Amino acid sequence: MKTRAITAFFFTIVMLGSMYLGKHVFTAFYLALSVASLFEFYTLIKTSGIRPHRNVGLGAGAVIFLLTAGYHYEQYEVKFMLLIVPLIFSVFIIELYKKSKIPFANIAYTFVGFIFVTAPFCFFYALGFLGNSTDFSNHLPLAFLLMLWANDTGAYLFGVRFGKTRLFERHSPKKSWEGFFGGILVSLLVSYAVSLFFTEYHFAVWAGMAVLISCFGTLGDLVESMLKRSLNAKDSGTILPGHGGFLDRFDGLLLAAPVVYAYLYLVLY
Repeated sequence: MKTRAITAFFFTIVMLGSMYLGKHVFTAFYLALSVASLFEFYTLIKTSGIRPHRNVGLGAGAVIFLLTAGYHYEQYEVKFMLLIVPLIFSVFIIELYKKSKIPFANIAYTFVGFIFVTAPFCFFYALGFLGNSTDFSNHLPLAFLLMLWANDTGAYLFGVRFGKTRLFERHSPKKSWEGFFGGILVSLLVSYAVSLFFTEYHFAVWAGMAVLISCFGTLGDLVESMLKRSLNAKDSGTILPGHGGFLDRFDGLLLAAPVVYAYLYLVLY
């Protein structure tokens, strides 16, 4: 527990620092984090005997993120995103020269990495530019992380104290409905505090964001647990002492970030 707390403290400082040091540091940090998480995903998948195209996948994942950043930096036209098409679909050609009994499983999991890992980090990154043209604001991504951490903390505390009814025992035997609703409550409290400091949006908007983060953050955690159980893996990696890997630390972001971005875009713009 001590190791876990120390790791969480220092990593949180680094993450918060990346938001307060401007858009260049923010971009570099989350580019590195998205690529590292994708690498971890491909490494985890390889334990099952499937061989996703890791090098092409990592290159394509980095380009996808950089194109997303370029769009928000300079408002590039969407057609520039088409530049990634040849790189992504090169995996079909490369697979022709590999002697694999499951070629389309290798191809499929390469693409799953973009959907499951790269896209959510792109949506989270885009929160920093939502409604601000090329100007970066750390309010939305910072609020997102604060509510996500609040949900995790509330779910843990309420689950330990009151947890009796299992939420989804097949994939995560320790999660409870009591913990789930406790997480929503704590996340809502944090959303109210956020509304006092970040006044550009009404409390109702922040509250809606908190509920979505709690619901889809929990589902993201369950999906990542399902992935690990299907591969007989305890953790997605070992880079974060006490936490496992990057996917273990950011599992709540994977489903919540795209949903929250869609919610804010539809409600506010």
